[in-house]
Amino acid sequence: MNSVSEAFVVRPSGSDMLTEQILDMIERDGLAPGDRLPTVQALAGRFAVATPTMREALRRLQAVGVVEMRHGSGVYVRHAGRRVVLPNPYPGRLKIETIFDLLDARLLIEPHLAGLAAHADEAAIAELAKLIDDAGQLLEGREDARLSAVNLGFHRGVARCGGNSVLAQVIDTLLDLYGPEQMEILRLYADRVHDHEEHAAILEAIQAHDPALASERMQRHLEGVRTVIAARAAPPER
Repeated sequence: MNSVSEAFVVRPSGSDMLTEQILDMIERDGLAPGDRLPTVQALAGRFAVATPTMREALRRLQAVGVVEMRHGSGVYVRHAGRRVVLPNPYPGRLKIETIFDLLDARLLIEPHLAGLAAHADEAAIAELAKLIDDAGQLLEGREDARLSAVNLGFHRGVARCGGNSVLAQVIDTLLDLYGPEQMEILRLYADRVHDHEEHAAILEAIQAHDPALASERMQRHLEGVRTVIAARAAPPER
């Protein structure tokens, strides 16, 4: 009789095996988000498959957020490493109630991860500090999209520093799914300087390796964002 583990072995299809090989290549070659992959033709030759077969495998990886296929430019890594939690690539526009649900979900997870991040190593914390510096340089400009990306990058970085890969992927997925809504949050929140100061305060607590303070400051930051959005999204009184 087969063992339980043998009974649950599922033989991968050819397309699944090719997808695994591409993921292995990304990991083995140390490719990071933003790095460009070889051309579709070069990849097809490397893995000895037809070009349409390779293109279909890359589309599968694009659908789950691992790569991005840019017309006329090439294929780029979007998220390095293997993901357990995957985003829906077609969520559609969200209602304001769903934005509140998003913030409530983040409130349940991010303060905990901020506390865990206080135990991260100095190299990881230095990367968070670089993001805060980058955001500071964008405060006076009009590049809202870049500032939003850096600010969300800080939240992603804190989540990664927490050391729980599944929870970090949950936060990463939430932020991925609702990019346009995050821009709307930035517009509604408006006070970019105050937002930056709160991010810097979270970083200071993490740098001090104070988990309770880091968690408290993240909690207060997200609650503040939610309160401001609730006030500004409320219908005007008659």
